[in-house]
Amino acid sequence: DRQENIRRIGEVCNLFTDAGIIVLAAFVSPYKGDRDKVRSLLGTGKRKNFIEIYVKASISTCEQRDPKGLYKRARTGEIAYFTGISAPFEAPENPEVVLNSGEKSVEDCVSQ
Repeated sequence: DRQENIRRIGEVCNLFTDAGIIVLAAFVSPYKGDRDKVRSLLGTGKRKNFIEIYVKASISTCEQRDPKGLYKRARTGEIAYFTGISAPFEAPENPEVVLNSGEKSVEDCVSQ
């Protein structure tokens, strides 16, 4: 399930950071609790190896950008437990970086 997948991703990232390797991991992680667990696993204070980047976009923006038509299929019930449609998304409360991709261009988000 998604919760276990996020936990495993955090464990793998931890192994790499312990070896001194910088890791960039991009995943849909809709639950605050899962993100908090990975954050605590990767450390705080001087050993802070977790920077949360929230790529913010409205559901309508996500639907417009959906080349596979997954949102449309989720809205018709063909796909169950789809984040933002039939399953919740808990927006980050205090991410280190917010990229508002629904209002800014890719170039502006990159320069941020």
